[in-house]
Amino acid sequence: MAARPLVARQPNERLQALIQEAGCSNAGLARRVNMVGAERGIDLRYDKTSVARWLRGQQPRGRAPGLIAEALGRKLGRTVTIDEIGMAGGRNLASGVGLHFAPTVLGAIEQVTELWRSDVGRRDFLSGSTVAASALVEPSRDWLITAADAQVARQAGSRVGEADVAAVRAMTAALVELDHRFGSGHVRPVVAHYLNSVVSGLLSGSYRDAVGRQLFAAVARLTELAGYMAVDTGQPGLAQRYYIQALRLAQAAGDRAYGGYVLAASMSHLAAELGNPREIAQLARAAQEGARGRVTPRAEAMFLAAEARGHALLGDARTTRETAARAVAALDRADPESGDDPDWIAHFGPAYLADELAHCWRDLGRAEEAERAANEALAALPETKARRRAIGLVLLASAQVQQREVEAACATGTRAAGLLATLRSSRGAEYLEDLRTRLEPYATEPAVREFGALAESPAA
Repeated sequence: MAARPLVARQPNERLQALIQEAGCSNAGLARRVNMVGAERGIDLRYDKTSVARWLRGQQPRGRAPGLIAEALGRKLGRTVTIDEIGMAGGRNLASGVGLHFAPTVLGAIEQVTELWRSDVGRRDFLSGSTVAASALVEPSRDWLITAADAQVARQAGSRVGEADVAAVRAMTAALVELDHRFGSGHVRPVVAHYLNSVVSGLLSGSYRDAVGRQLFAAVARLTELAGYMAVDTGQPGLAQRYYIQALRLAQAAGDRAYGGYVLAASMSHLAAELGNPREIAQLARAAQEGARGRVTPRAEAMFLAAEARGHALLGDARTTRETAARAVAALDRADPESGDDPDWIAHFGPAYLADELAHCWRDLGRAEEAERAANEALAALPETKARRRAIGLVLLASAQVQQREVEAACATGTRAAGLLATLRSSRGAEYLEDLRTRLEPYATEPAVREFGALAESPAA
């Protein structure tokens, strides 16, 4: 492969540092790169002179930078990106980090570990990024048409076993519990650091195919949780990147059902937060199509409820009602004693379905139905689900506003504000702000003025 000089020829200090870290000679690196290329069916004939040119600032064309990164990664026992070896070729890799559904398992590992590293590094392009509309739906298309990964086993780095996978699952369960109690503002930094410092090392380790599938499934779950927490801390652009990578990790795990969950429960709800109703329904239908025959009735109910949200925001009352009825029927078929439901969907019961339907009826202006659904959700939600209960109270208050029960709405909203004061949740604060907007036509009423002052800053 021919090489092209960098625009401003500078010694490649990143590559030099990695070669030294790996304890590799120029000739040794060239040999390793040629071997990686041979595995890909590419005939390479690099030698120590080639590596010397790279160190002086030349950059090989085509797939070679990726092969060099792979060769060094194998020697170091961890994932190495082309950005790390100084061969980004002038491309702005940062802005696209996490937005692509990688075609290979190796690419998926590189993409997600770079996202974690960038997140922990608090790079401005992540914290200030907005949602890329096209990237809401395109990954679902890639997920639908991409063939299953033939194998995910790796022979590099430290050995990863089932105990390591169990540790990731246990950590995820603990973080979920903390998130429910205190909100993502307290917990999300811990998740990001754990992913970057511990989980990245596991993905870059050595594992059999069966263990690798389990590992990818566990990491997909934790990555999706990190995305949800990004939503809850007011970072939808970052959440989108996490969701896309969770979808790709689920594909590597061979878990079509969880991939559907990421589309319907995560990306679809992100579209709802951003007011993109058509994308909500598209993502939920893609989940149903891609996971057909591989989900339990409980998961099917969740997928259908997500689709109903999209139809409601589009103002299609008939299709909303039909889809909601199918969701109710699916949940009625769920057997909690069967043990068939995976842990990621076990929480979706009558309370969560009622919450989804309360959103639908509110958005359609069906206030009495919204109030009834919100009350059903609140009656079934445990006290430990503080954020979910706060949102349910706001939904109830919104339905009361729609029925011009202003004092009752303010009283209900005050209860929600009290719960949110115990959390760090931007999502909860946004719901409360929406309620205040709905109360604006009644701004002169004493109850509304009092509520407005109370809810001024519920979740600092």
